Amino acid sequence: MANSILKKEIFEQADAINNLLKLEVNHIQNIVENIWGKFQYIVIAARGSSDNAARYAQYLFGVVNRINVALAAPSLFSIYKTPPNLSGALVIGISQSGQSPDIVSVLEEARKQNCATLAITNDINSPLAMISKFVIPLHTGKEMAVAATKSYTSSLAALAVLSCFIAKDKKRLSELSLVPDLINATLSMNCEKIVHIQRYRNMENCIVIGRGFNYATAFEISLKIKELTGIVTTPYSSADFFHGPIAAIHKGFPVMIISFEGAMNQDVISLQERLISLGAEIISISNIEKVNQRSDFIFKFPDRISEWISPMVAVVPGQLFAHQLTIEKGLNPDQPVGLSKVTKTF
Repeated sequence: MANSILKKEIFEQADAINNLLKLEVNHIQNIVENIWGKFQYIVIAARGSSDNAARYAQYLFGVVNRINVALAAPSLFSIYKTPPNLSGALVIGISQSGQSPDIVSVLEEARKQNCATLAITNDINSPLAMISKFVIPLHTGKEMAVAATKSYTSSLAALAVLSCFIAKDKKRLSELSLVPDLINATLSMNCEKIVHIQRYRNMENCIVIGRGFNYATAFEISLKIKELTGIVTTPYSSADFFHGPIAAIHKGFPVMIISFEGAMNQDVISLQERLISLGAEIISISNIEKVNQRSDFIFKFPDRISEWISPMVAVVPGQLFAHQLTIEKGLNPDQPVGLSKVTKTF
């Protein structure tokens, strides 16, 4: 792969998560002790990649902690000026830069309503950090590439640590500590393989499918492909895909399937069988042998990755795919057309 800032930061993700775990575990434990018993559900305000991290949180806190997670509609706070009642909520703002006024407005209102507030951000001096009672710094170092990579996976890790302490589950926390090695192993296993994606350089559309924990991964990989290459890429859950969008599939249509050993195995296998019957070109991001055996392009992974931590690893081949596809199309992965690093929405 050609050298780029983006490529460098993709390869920094394991170290970034190691930094987070080393520097923030005790701090996050203290945060949980302070908010314990003060909320019944969680509301998360975020945009872009951070919003995809929030999708992961919906399944993470739902499955591990049995806590409902709602995604905020920031426009209700910033434009319509009709904020909902947040009574009983832990309100979390996730933002790499912490700069977006609409996200900050959600946390401002939450403070007014006496809710527990938490910022997950890479900038502890940002407006989001300043307005929040508690802050989890991501410790990724300055993320220079426009497309978020290490700030995204570190946000997932921060949410995972938070979930572990809410669950009082040391076993899960120990499992989470394996993620940096799993990321590095995944990078090593796919670095040479990724240069063989030339066959996709002329594709005009792509669908990315994930469900459960990796519903978030489908959205994040789709976003990376869109923002770097301009290719129209649409994410779906496998369940939603059956409800109409599958009609768009025809011979040679590229479909990326994301699934790891767990509750969604049979769902994904059934979908793949249907896609094969329609002639789809299947790219698999999976450690399910049956899925990989019937795919046209396969990414490889270490043998055992628990489903709940898999989004932190599964997104990495998708980042590599988006980066290499950008190179294949003669574009600059460090200068996506029409984008800037900090996006402020109101």
